[in-house]
Amino acid sequence: MHRDPAAEVIPASADQPAPGTRPFRMNLLTATALVMGNIIGGGIFLLPASVAPFGTVSLVAFGVLTLGAISLALVFGKLARRHPDTGGPYVYAREAFGDFAGFLSAWSYWTMTWVSNAALAVAAVGYVHVLFPGHQSRGVDLLVALAALWLPALANFAGTRYVGAVQLVATVLKFVPLLFIAVVGMFFFDPHKLGAFHEGGGSTLGGLSAAAAILLYSYVGVESAAMSAGEVRDPGRNVGRATVLGTLGAAVVYLLGTLSVFGTVPHDKLVHSKAPFSDAVDAMFGGQWGGTVIAAAAVISIVGALNGWTLMSAQSPYAAAKDGLFPAAFLTKRRGVPTFGVLAAAVLASALTVINYLLGSGGVFEILVLITTFSATVPYLLAAGAQIYFLLTGRRDRLRPARFVRDLVLALVAFGFTFWLVAGAGYAAIYQGVLFLFAGILVYALMAARRSGERRRGTGDAAAPEEAAQEAQEPQAVGSAVR
Repeated sequence: MHRDPAAEVIPASADQPAPGTRPFRMNLLTATALVMGNIIGGGIFLLPASVAPFGTVSLVAFGVLTLGAISLALVFGKLARRHPDTGGPYVYAREAFGDFAGFLSAWSYWTMTWVSNAALAVAAVGYVHVLFPGHQSRGVDLLVALAALWLPALANFAGTRYVGAVQLVATVLKFVPLLFIAVVGMFFFDPHKLGAFHEGGGSTLGGLSAAAAILLYSYVGVESAAMSAGEVRDPGRNVGRATVLGTLGAAVVYLLGTLSVFGTVPHDKLVHSKAPFSDAVDAMFGGQWGGTVIAAAAVISIVGALNGWTLMSAQSPYAAAKDGLFPAAFLTKRRGVPTFGVLAAAVLASALTVINYLLGSGGVFEILVLITTFSATVPYLLAAGAQIYFLLTGRRDRLRPARFVRDLVLALVAFGFTFWLVAGAGYAAIYQGVLFLFAGILVYALMAARRSGERRRGTGDAAAPEEAAQEAQEPQAVGSAVR
């Protein structure tokens, strides 16, 4: 049975602590750091150079994307207020569209997290080379990448208290230097270094779209607080605030940082730059020490992102396992963290990393990373669609017309923004992503068959007619049988 979306009463979280226990829950500051830390990974350090070939029109593209990301953040905040449970997008999709949609959301999000974790770990190795120059063997690189995966996993095993502490410290350590460069860079800003508004051939609109296609995934992670709502204090109030504040904080770093680099590094040099923020520091203060500072900030940024994304990789399958849509092993939870989910994600990401280094299967690894670009959009589309469904099927007399229109417009903008993400992923990403997504149907079929068997064993062939009738009227009870 679907809940009334217009109801003002905030339901209790499904992840209630056991009697007599007081588990740590993230406050507003920690939840905001989780959102900001997950959005800002290692990509920010290359973004200015990536979009420089399109000209300063890319700054306009960033602004448009920021508006779309904020609308998506607001929608997640409203959905979390209605359903303040761990699992975020999975919970909303299942509540609105049923088990299969919920499973697709959980499956897609889960695969996206552990594959992207492997990519982040490999990216960290490049920055470690800057900090410790010299000959690096493939074996040493592999050990560094595995350490980048397992150190955050160990923090997660210690519980949400340590996850929150690491996330808060890492976010501050990477946010402060990036914001410093962004602000101080304004004092060295030279408009003559910006280059043309639109570089290259084609129309301005074409340049805007091309730049946006590169920047589209800069805001993946806006759902982080909603995904861990069950571990946030007063989630109905704090999840929405943390989502919006974290997204706005990331947007400030992105926009000001990119503008600062554009205005301090000559355009012809920026186009070919391998470390744009380092070049900006060198241009502002002279010398060659900027590369070391930025490399250190990048390593901290990636480790912080891995810390948060490791937690995210366990939350979605945990929520799905409670409803019998994922194996029951994912229900294993200790100190607020689904430990089996953390272990599974770390092992799978490690396996991909080993394949990348030992077998030299760069093509395979790139294909899997390409899959994540599509996989990230599936839960977003379903979540935005769920909000539209809740609004259109709820009782209108409980919502003021102006509020209904505002919420519906926000949901439609968020859906359009996510649809743009899908289009920007490219044909190859969509093709590979759909194949990997549909592979999950086999897992769903196995889990559905298992639940059906457990239900038959529980009721028995000789069950009373009234019990069978009650079972038929209560399909949601299937999930509770395996909780």
